[in-house]
Amino acid sequence: MGSRARRAGLAFAAATLALAGTVYGVTTASAGVTTQLTAPQLTAPQLVADMGAGWNLGNQLEANSNGIPSETAWGNPVITQALIDRVKASGFKTIRIPVSYLGNIGAGPNYTISSAWLSRIAEVVNYAYNDGLYVLINMHGDGYKSITGSWLICDAADQTTIKDKYQKVWQQIATKFQSYNEHLIFESMNEEFDGQYGNPTQPCYSNINAYNQIFVDTVRKTGGTNASRWLLVPGWNTNIEYTAGNYGFVLPTDQYRSSSIPSGEQRLMISVHYYDPWDFTGQEDGNITQWGAAATNPAKKSTWGQEDYMDSTLKKMYDAFVVRGYPVFVGEYGSIDKTSFDSANNTYRANFARALVATAKKYGAATAYWDNGVNGQYGFGLFNRGSDTVTQQSIINAIITAAGSSPPTTPPTTPPTTAPTTGPTTPPTTLPTTSPGGTSTCRVSNAVNAWNTGLTNNITITNTGTAAINGWALTFTLPSGQTIVSGWNATYAPASGTVTATNVSYNGALPPGGSASIGYQATHTGNAAAPTGFKLNGTTCG
Repeated sequence: MGSRARRAGLAFAAATLALAGTVYGVTTASAGVTTQLTAPQLTAPQLVADMGAGWNLGNQLEANSNGIPSETAWGNPVITQALIDRVKASGFKTIRIPVSYLGNIGAGPNYTISSAWLSRIAEVVNYAYNDGLYVLINMHGDGYKSITGSWLICDAADQTTIKDKYQKVWQQIATKFQSYNEHLIFESMNEEFDGQYGNPTQPCYSNINAYNQIFVDTVRKTGGTNASRWLLVPGWNTNIEYTAGNYGFVLPTDQYRSSSIPSGEQRLMISVHYYDPWDFTGQEDGNITQWGAAATNPAKKSTWGQEDYMDSTLKKMYDAFVVRGYPVFVGEYGSIDKTSFDSANNTYRANFARALVATAKKYGAATAYWDNGVNGQYGFGLFNRGSDTVTQQSIINAIITAAGSSPPTTPPTTPPTTAPTTGPTTPPTTLPTTSPGGTSTCRVSNAVNAWNTGLTNNITITNTGTAAINGWALTFTLPSGQTIVSGWNATYAPASGTVTATNVSYNGALPPGGSASIGYQATHTGNAAAPTGFKLNGTTCG
């Protein structure tokens, strides 16, 4: 998602978490890839059909803190296999994984990518690849002028250095994944443009075309499956009009591809995004909350961008590329949650998603819904990544059905009644009061997921008493050598020793039988045990 769309979906992301760090896991033996050197070489129509419904793991591997990529920097918990399993169980067949490199690229002339970061990327790719899903990885935030450390800037002066760096970074990525079969797709970059939303400018568009050509040539020359895998390239800002129209987009040549590819077939896809009309899909206000022919209130419906516009717009991609054998990938689409202004908003969000997926399929395009992990007001989230639960089953059903599949007959999980809209905040100076009567009766469960030097712990707090708890503080003791580096759904202080996790605004009330899910990421020095000594508002929990 670009800077314009980012302002809507990522309102919370500008603030760095109080405990956020740049810690990420490293590859373990149990997370290894199941290498499959051969897979059926699909034609363009076969590929689009096989990719089915897609989903974005947004706000994770493209997130950064001061220019250093970190998957928890924008408020999401560490990515787990359980989350990807949940996405697959919900009916999705493709996962797009946006990736930033930024400060994890070393100095020239080699521009070496941090081995730990590249290993973590591979580990997350393997979560989906080993589940049999299609996986797309790209170079996402490196081209945003608004991001600290960005460098892939199409109107910068020193294009020679930029292109050299770009070539060497993609050479390393392609080499890392050269043995993966065609279920892995590379995307050259994300929403690359000069930052202004008028007509494309030259020579900036020429540099974008040059980046795409360098990408294709570099990947192909690394050999292995890279010589024949599908590659995804965007035009100006992934904008449909500026890609399909006469504005300067040039398809890269594919002269180094494998001779096993029939001469009449392509192995290049075209990347576009779709967020029209913006006042419905992304504008953060409560004015436009309805979309489509089923809208009941004309005052809440945009004056443009309805079904006929969507059809004619996607048809442009069909006429320009699909008829020539180049499939299209709508790598991002979606609409933010405005149910706080209109309780029927989710119905129209589902209608929009259903129409987009169905129209794209009609015109030879695959799709991937933009999910930034944010639920509640202005969020794009379909899943709660802290608890691996579904939060928007109706939208998922619309997507899966429109893609031509049947959603699970039983939803994978029950959606939580509330979900966070932001990441953790600075701990308050005073703790909340206890429940009526001054004590709390509680039960706590842990779910620790550890790797070499890190771990995540998802904690469920349940009120087992007969009185409501209005505001809570959970204390516990971390094992020696453990330090919390980020957390979700609570504030945490201090980072080691005896820690107090304090409720945030949306989960402080626990009725009898009610529960809250919180969690954190921590480093460890060899002891990945769960914490002990849980007390809720001073009372020991079972």
